[in-house]
Amino acid sequence: MKKGVPVSPGVAVALAHCVGEVLTHHEPYTLDSAGTSGELGRLERALAAVARELDDTITRVSKQIGEEEAAIFRAHRQLLRDPSLHSKVMERIREHRVDAASALQQTLQEYVNLFRRFEDSYFHDRLTDLRDVIGRVVARLAQDSTQQPPRFKEPVILVASEVLPSAAAMIDKRWVAGILTEAGAATGHAAILARALGIPAVSGLRGLLREVKDGDVIAIDGREGHVYLNPGPEVEAAYRKLQREYAAEYGRLFENRDVEAISPDGTRVELLANVSGPADARMATAAGAVGVGLYRTEYLFLTHPTVPDEEDQLAAYRDVIEATPSKRVTIRTLDLGGDKQVPYLGVRREANPFMGFRSIRLSSAHPEFFQAQLRAILRAGLVGEVSVMFPMISLLEEVHRIKKVVQRTRLALERAGVAHGSKLPLGIMIEVPGAALCIDELLDEVDFVSIGSNDLVQYLMAADRDNPQVAHLCEPFNPALLRLLSHVIRSCNRRGKPVTLCGEMAGWPRCFLPLFGMGLRRLSMSPAAVPTIKEIIRRTPLAVAEQIANKVLEMKTTGEIRGYLTKRIQDIWPNVTLMDMRR
Repeated sequence: MKKGVPVSPGVAVALAHCVGEVLTHHEPYTLDSAGTSGELGRLERALAAVARELDDTITRVSKQIGEEEAAIFRAHRQLLRDPSLHSKVMERIREHRVDAASALQQTLQEYVNLFRRFEDSYFHDRLTDLRDVIGRVVARLAQDSTQQPPRFKEPVILVASEVLPSAAAMIDKRWVAGILTEAGAATGHAAILARALGIPAVSGLRGLLREVKDGDVIAIDGREGHVYLNPGPEVEAAYRKLQREYAAEYGRLFENRDVEAISPDGTRVELLANVSGPADARMATAAGAVGVGLYRTEYLFLTHPTVPDEEDQLAAYRDVIEATPSKRVTIRTLDLGGDKQVPYLGVRREANPFMGFRSIRLSSAHPEFFQAQLRAILRAGLVGEVSVMFPMISLLEEVHRIKKVVQRTRLALERAGVAHGSKLPLGIMIEVPGAALCIDELLDEVDFVSIGSNDLVQYLMAADRDNPQVAHLCEPFNPALLRLLSHVIRSCNRRGKPVTLCGEMAGWPRCFLPLFGMGLRRLSMSPAAVPTIKEIIRRTPLAVAEQIANKVLEMKTTGEIRGYLTKRIQDIWPNVTLMDMRR
């Protein structure tokens, strides 16, 4: 068994189909002086042909998958027009007299060498996009026709070094049961497309192509990141059974999308969704979420080819609001920095980037940039029931400063006669332990609170959750985390201020039990988790949850809490292991 990075949930068993490199080997050749101008003309024709291909892809993806996914290829279209890329390639043709395909591949290698200096995922994703675009142009120069989806006799599991967005967009779900890659991340463009298509996927399986050949049997669990290569009869039979059961149970849960999330004793819980764009919002609605509890606006900035201006942002925010039937959306201001950087705000090398110049600290240092986002959010307030919240708040003084910026931005819109929402609730993300401990003082200044448990636990335990050597310290069953969450939830309830938990543990069934018992009544999660949590709510009386919470808060170790909650959740819903294998 191999363990990779879970990218897209689901279970599948099928035969392997190995996919070769996108940029195949090209034998360079030298041009004479007369051939240079002809080669430049050939390059221009190839670029024009690829531009038409991308336009067709944008239209198709927009209709079949969603606008957020289509934005990936709009960025590719912009990259194709990049003057810097053009000048580098043309200079190689003119000055070094190499053919166009070689000039493109040499330019790509130059970018590879440059981006290798940076470890954050932003530059990896940009390099993936560049490789995709250049691969299209090289194929066109070789007189290849537009890429066609592979045809199979039965569903297969694609195995590749990396699945580029152009290939992922052409995948037919009927014939692709799963995707395995050596490279790639859960935030990459191909991963986003896999989730949108509902195809199980696992990445980070280094060296996989050396071990797999076409026709090998593979069992994949995209929830855990587990992969079995040529499993024995018993393992294969068990995974085929799990695949059938998972599909049946997930289908049953999705049929309950219009059923309210109410416990057996009548306690109502609001299930909201974490989204990055309108496609996620539509998926959340299909899953039964009642609104958007966290709109991650940074995705727009990470995928946009240039700096999104106020109008670009307003259009994106409107799209998400209008894709949510309740039109109830909480928009988080930019949460950049750490592993998410954009060049136009400066790329910094920090010893501890997750504890450094990021999120609200970064936004506050760029007031014009910050106010442009606030203007767009305030204007979007006319479209629906919009709230705005600020990430990584540490001090009461930060809240005072932010409120002044919001007020100045609102007054500027009024003076300019620009219509905007008259009153948008202002909230903060509780991710820093110092803010959690001083929650009562912060509640004097805000309308609501959202708890970001992902960052809160790693800051609380001084452990990077992405570092495999210390990630075990970031358990959601950690007694210190649960006690701190109880403090925040009960303080908010006592003051009558809405509190939502929007970290990953909001979608974990075992975690729901004590959170419900502590008084949490709003959770925001991945759209895919909504049906499972709704089922748990409908099976859990409040008195049982309160008993569980009180018991857990007295426990002293993570293992003790995990074991106890595992037993209690299985008592409440014996079939939960189908939907909750890794929790």
